Amino acid sequence: MKAEQAKKIADQALEQLAEALKSGRSEELTRYLAMLARFHKYSFGNVMLILSQMPDATHIAGFNTWKQLGRFVKKGEKGIVIIAPMMIRKQDEQAKESEKPESILRFRCVYVFDVSQTDGQPLPEPSTVNGDPGRHIDRLRSVIAERGIVIDNDDLPFGADGVSRGGRISIRAGLAPAQEFSVTVHEFAHELLHRGDDRPASKTVRETEAEAVAFVVCQAIGLENGTSSSDYIQLYNGETETLAASLDRIQKTAAEIIAALHAPNEQAHAA
Repeated sequence: MKAEQAKKIADQALEQLAEALKSGRSEELTRYLAMLARFHKYSFGNVMLILSQMPDATHIAGFNTWKQLGRFVKKGEKGIVIIAPMMIRKQDEQAKESEKPESILRFRCVYVFDVSQTDGQPLPEPSTVNGDPGRHIDRLRSVIAERGIVIDNDDLPFGADGVSRGGRISIRAGLAPAQEFSVTVHEFAHELLHRGDDRPASKTVRETEAEAVAFVVCQAIGLENGTSSSDYIQLYNGETETLAASLDRIQKTAAEIIAALHAPNEQAHAA
């Protein structure tokens, strides 16, 4: 595929993504964000406590929070212990009535439960990419390897499907082929765009750029994006203006990957 063709494909796909962002959050994304708002934000120490007791945990919440989300803890399930802060008023008999009692910070153990320990209404999730990437997934890995970048399935952060480490990309094992392709392109885009001196300081910009590249490349090989990329970008508070500011970088990177994916096939036809 010639560079001009790849550029045209990228331009058309980016126009579609911009329209999706203009239309606002999808209904599923709105439900997902509402769910996230109900989950507590756990400290690093509590995350380590959770993982030490249930390494495969994905979504954690207290008994009552699960009830509010329409799910119920299964009978006989053992809770996961975490540490919660609590304020205790110190009693001082010599203090004047007009003075406010002094509060002391204390900690106590509380129990939370993973979604796997519950039954009930399914949790909403953002849309995912669908379809079959076919030979393109092997070609993508080859293109990445040609850049001297290693791909593995090791040491992923809690809840992440992929991570770019600078010369190394880690992808969660067991993803559906279309999702694996999309996540791999996303992390590859981080490697190409965000490892130099011109790396954007804003995480919103970086995630918008990487996901926009993934959207374009997935569309170019015939995968069904649905609302997945616009949902992802909006999760990071990205919007049309964020996309527009990075269009040149996104378009060039996506076109480069698309052309590289088609190069071996064109050489075979020419032989």
